[in-house]
Parts: sequence; C-alpha cells; structure tokens
Amino acid sequence: MRAPLHWSTVRTVIEQAWYLFKRHWFALLVAVAVVETAVELIVRRNSHGAPTTSLWITVPLLAVMIVPLFWWRRFPFGAPAAVFVIGAVASFVDGRLVTFTLATFLTVLAAVFLFGILEDRRQSVAGLGIALGAAGVVTLNDPTQVWSDYAGVVLLFSIAWLAGFAIGRKLEQASAAQERADRLEREQEAEARTAVAEERARIARELHDVVGHSVSVMTVQASAVRRRLNPDQEQEREALEIVEQTGREALAEMRRLVGVLRRPEEGPALAPQPSLQHLDRLVAQARESGLPVELRIEGEPTQLPPGVDLTAYRLVQEGLTNAIKHARASKADVVVRYGDGSVEVTVTDDGPGGGDGGGGGHGLVGMRERVTVYGGELEAGPRPEGGYALRARLPVQG
Repeated sequence: MRAPLHWSTVRTVIEQAWYLFKRHWFALLVAVAVVETAVELIVRRNSHGAPTTSLWITVPLLAVMIVPLFWWRRFPFGAPAAVFVIGAVASFVDGRLVTFTLATFLTVLAAVFLFGILEDRRQSVAGLGIALGAAGVVTLNDPTQVWSDYAGVVLLFSIAWLAGFAIGRKLEQASAAQERADRLEREQEAEARTAVAEERARIARELHDVVGHSVSVMTVQASAVRRRLNPDQEQEREALEIVEQTGREALAEMRRLVGVLRRPEEGPALAPQPSLQHLDRLVAQARESGLPVELRIEGEPTQLPPGVDLTAYRLVQEGLTNAIKHARASKADVVVRYGDGSVEVTVTDDGPGGGDGGGGGHGLVGMRERVTVYGGELEAGPRPEGGYALRARLPVQG
C-alpha cells in the first residue's frame, strides 16, 4: 500500500522547484526560444516569405544563433555579441532566415537589452554598434526587407538598449548602496568587538584593584597572625607562611596580567575604586553640568561586594553621562533599591534623544559586559511616556 503524500513533502518540492526557476529562469526562456524556432520553421515552412533552404540546415542554424545566450552570465558581452555575429552569417546562407521566426526577433531584442545593462560603458556602446551592424547585414541579404524596415529596427534596438542602460544604472546604484551598507555593517561589528574588548580590559583593570586590595588584606592579616603564634605552633606557622607566599604570588601575577591589558599611556590606579557611597559626588557633578538629578535610596543599604558596588556605580555614571551628552534631557532620576538579595539601579531621563551612547550602542555594550560578569540583568530602552530608562539588577551574592 502506498504511503500518503504529506503536505510537507509537497511544499518541499514546490520550494525546490521555485528555487531552481529563480536561478535558471533565463536559461529556461532560451530553451523555449530554441523549441519555438524549430516548431515555427516546421509548421510554416510553406508559408509566404518562408526560408527556402532545407530544414536540416535552417533549424540547426537558428538554434546555434540562440544558444549562446545560455552562457550570458559567464560571458555578458561575448554571448549577445555571438548572437548577432551568427545571425549575420546565417543571413548569407538564407536571407529570409533570421527575420522569419518570432523567437529570433525576441532573441535579438533581448541581446540588445543585455548590451545595455553592461557595467562597462564602452562595451555597452560597442555592443549596440555590433547589433546595428548585424541588422544592416541581415536587411541587405533579406529580399523581403527594405531600408525603411532597417530604420524601424534601429528604433527598436535603440529603445531596448536605452531600457537596458537605464535599468543597468539602477542596478549599479542598488549594488553600490548594498555594498556600502555591508561595509558599514562590518565596520559597526568591528567597532562593537573593539568596544567589547576595551570594556573587558577596563573591567579587568578595575577588578584587579578590587581583588588586589582584598588579597593584600588577606596576606597582611595572615602575616600578622603568624607573628603572634607561640613557638610550639609550627604547623600553624607553616600554613600561614604558605598563605602569605600564595597571596604575594597571586598579586604579582595579577600585576603582570593587568600590565598586559593596560595601555601605555595609563598608569596604575592609585585612588580607591568608587562605590555607591560616592553617588552624592557623582550626582553633584551632573548638576554642575546643568542636568537636574534627583537621587533616591530605597530599602536598607547593605555592604556590597566590592565588584558589585563598583559595577553599580559605573552603571549610574554611564546613565548620567548619556543623559547629559546624548539624550538632551532636562532632568534625570537615579534610584538605588536594596532588597531580596540584590541591588537594583535605575537611571531615567526625559530627553528626546537616545540614551544609548549616541546610537552606537558601545556604552550599552560595556554596561552589559559589566552586568554579565556578576550574573545580573540589564534593561535599556526608550520609555513609553518619553525619555530613556536604564535598569540593572545585580545579585549581592554571585
């Protein structure tokens, strides 16, 4: 028993057929033209004005004239030029042959159109000259044609060539626009990758100061405890010496690592890293720049891990900086909310511009990198009532 034909199979076949048609539609039209030429020569072989040469010669000759268009994409100038050269030669075999069938008439019009869309202007004009020259030879060899017919051919060829020329220029403009868009996209991607790399290096440098301070405290405390041990506590002394040595080695390795990340013009950070305790100073600086800022602290402030504290401060700093430089805001609100094992930072403004760093998104990329380090969540975008909002939630315990 035959299995039922599923719709998914039918759809797949249709999609494949449509793909093949889109890719080979021109070649299909050329094949139809060859078949139409042969059929018309056979059916109308006894009609008035038909070629007098044997079908065994005329059918292959006209087929050879049309066939070069199969290779038009590979030879955009040579293929249509071959159509006219072969047509002119065929007119010496039988003067009525080239002008007899509809398919050959449409073929030469298509060939002239293909000359028109050539990107090389010199080849395009030369192709039109070849077409008009071949048409003159055919008109001269056809006993049924007069020079007034040639004038009509010149007019038709000129119209077809001009149509191809106009469309070709439009295609060139579209291709150039697409190329510019692709290049701009590549440049933006490269800039985004550079921004991510720079922000990660900056985060690493700042975390070095945070972690380095903690490791230094551990090392100093271990040294202090070791000096206060009794002489008989040899095992404890050896353990603390290992802690001291490991701490100093870790600090040295971190300095080497950050030395690779640090730019040549940058020196080591001597000032302590900022935290949410310094928000008053940051808000005051924003107000001095002309942006009214309201700061609210909700919940009971708790002691945050140094890295989380620094990240929250940088988020507020970035939000206020964008509100001043890019959003053209008249006021901004900063809310720091403690609770549920996390700290939430929100910066909103009422500016008509974007608050995402001028549209490049690099500031937002840096903020996402920082929040991701601590497994937090970041939301940024325009507000329904107008303005821009930046909201991040950072877990207190990663």
